[in-house]
Amino acid sequence: MDQQRILLTGVTGYVGGRLLGALEGSERPLRCMVRDPTLGTTRLPANAEVVVGDAFDPESLSHATEDVHTAFYLIHSMGSGEDFEERDRLAAKNFADAARGSGVRRIIYLGGLGSGGDLSDHLRSRQEVGRILRESGVPTVELRASIVIGSGSLSFEMIRALVERLPVMVTPKWVRIRAQPIAIEDLIQYLVESLDIELRDSVIYEIGGADEVSYGEIMQEYARQRDLRRLMIPVPFLTPHLSSLWLGLVTPIYARIGRKLISSLRNASVVENDRALSAFGIRPRGLSAAIARALTNEDQAFAETRWSDALSSGGDITLTPDRRYGSRIVDSRTLESRHAPEVAFRPIRRIGGTAGWYFGSALWRLRGFVDLLVGGVGLRRGRRDPEHVAPGDTVDFWRVEAYEPDRLLRLRAEMKLPGRAWLQFELDPLDQGRTLVRQTALFDPHGLWGLAYWYALYPIHRVMFAGMLKRIVQVAEEG
Repeated sequence: MDQQRILLTGVTGYVGGRLLGALEGSERPLRCMVRDPTLGTTRLPANAEVVVGDAFDPESLSHATEDVHTAFYLIHSMGSGEDFEERDRLAAKNFADAARGSGVRRIIYLGGLGSGGDLSDHLRSRQEVGRILRESGVPTVELRASIVIGSGSLSFEMIRALVERLPVMVTPKWVRIRAQPIAIEDLIQYLVESLDIELRDSVIYEIGGADEVSYGEIMQEYARQRDLRRLMIPVPFLTPHLSSLWLGLVTPIYARIGRKLISSLRNASVVENDRALSAFGIRPRGLSAAIARALTNEDQAFAETRWSDALSSGGDITLTPDRRYGSRIVDSRTLESRHAPEVAFRPIRRIGGTAGWYFGSALWRLRGFVDLLVGGVGLRRGRRDPEHVAPGDTVDFWRVEAYEPDRLLRLRAEMKLPGRAWLQFELDPLDQGRTLVRQTALFDPHGLWGLAYWYALYPIHRVMFAGMLKRIVQVAEEG
């Protein structure tokens, strides 16, 4: 056996993906278990071994756990339907048997924080999985965590959706239940340090951030950092079950899993045993710092990401206005040009100023005039140079945020808006000298008014964006 090999499950999930990044530079051999090798494996480190395994296929688990020293168990079935408890139980039993049979020395499991005799189905299942793993005979580190604060985490995205969309919230009793939210960075550090803590037998550690707060206080802190004013009206009714149905109406994208989480909110999730603070060299940050870091990291990742890495880059595609990139609403579309990138990019680098915006010129001028009326910069700034741009240049009421010759132009809006907006053009070379031109508009709405602005103007934007892309490709074709 390789005494240092790590097996990582749940690698395509939120926590698993973040943990993968933290383990990437480790000297320990890393094995990633996936059910479908064609999904989510393109971003795995080059030195990571990929094995196909399914928690409901014991034979595949025996192969995956072979020659493994430590296994991270980050599998759950909460999104699979009403039978998720039975599926979680079976998956944990299969994995525990395989780990014991293969001689795995340590299992690290992320469970749910909560106590009391009346646990929700969700929390009861998470803690039952931990018990099954501990009873396998393989020493198990079970970390029980409360709400995870990080861009992309289900808990954070649900809080974001509620706060952004509801200026007035009728808050039932569960909004006053106490929790101890933990930043995703601190959670990942706990998981990584679990590899090396002294372990003779199985152990449970309760982990949480520095602050004990209510769910309402979490929403208010998010609102404060987004400069949103939100009114919360407490009421004695609206049970977690009724609230879960309401959640499905307000945030339908999270309804299936979110309802299960909402139903678990009758249980406080606070640390009652703080021995993790002495066992680990971690001092978790508080709520304000966790939310601030989540928002900052989201902006940084957004700025560093080539959007076509996150969006489909094949075919002639138009995304609906509900497509999301973090908190941002996305409209993205592509067209093929029969020319090479250096030719297809010419009208893009000349956009704005005297060249105009290629489609709907009268509407662009009207938008500039309206911007001037409300104190914005309008279209009067034009361009520094009609042929060339560089990061920091102004282009009418936009500013160049990123530029790569013949490949990428990203513009950040500086007109008056109830939110933030970007317009980006990306080029991908195809075979036979052709080029795929992608045009993406993103809008980060500021609360409900931002959402109302986007959806009210979306029919116009849709025509404008489609016409602009079509005309850009035509101009390139005409030379």
